[in-house]
Amino acid sequence: MKERKAENDLSGSRDRKSPGQNANNKGTDMSIKKIKEMVDLMNNNNLAEMEVEQEGLKIRLIKTRCGTVEQVNYMPSAQFQAPPTADNYSAQQDAPKKSGKEVPSPMVGTFYKSPSPEDAAYVSVGDVVKAGDVLCIVEAMKLMNEVKAEFGGRITEILVENAESVEFGQALFLVESA
Repeated sequence: MKERKAENDLSGSRDRKSPGQNANNKGTDMSIKKIKEMVDLMNNNNLAEMEVEQEGLKIRLIKTRCGTVEQVNYMPSAQFQAPPTADNYSAQQDAPKKSGKEVPSPMVGTFYKSPSPEDAAYVSVGDVVKAGDVLCIVEAMKLMNEVKAEFGGRITEILVENAESVEFGQALFLVESA
């Protein structure tokens, strides 16, 4: 809800030109003033992270525990991934292909294998699960959310470590059809 408000606040200024914009770089300039506005929005709405994409540019701000902005990525959105070079192309080709369907994280949060540190993990590699079985927990804003299998199969790989931060859509498990 708060993130949506932050997006709406920024979208209202979409049509205004930044001080440094000209006809040659139309839509590719973001002023310091606009970035400061985003930091203020983060602080006023208690947001830990904020990502905005406007007119082909993308900026991501992440607040540290002490409340300062830790990381600022500012790049044209069309340049997210560099084209493969000879070195990383051969590494990509040599990587073994993983089989099975991915089970994605339904939200940003912290991945936990078990309901508590003393309990056994919900699932392990090699376990057979059916649709509806609990696979793990993703904690988000002090709420524990069970992640359930949407389909049956055998767990072939657990792709994240216990207590690791996960992103929305990040693959948590590989499940091979039984």
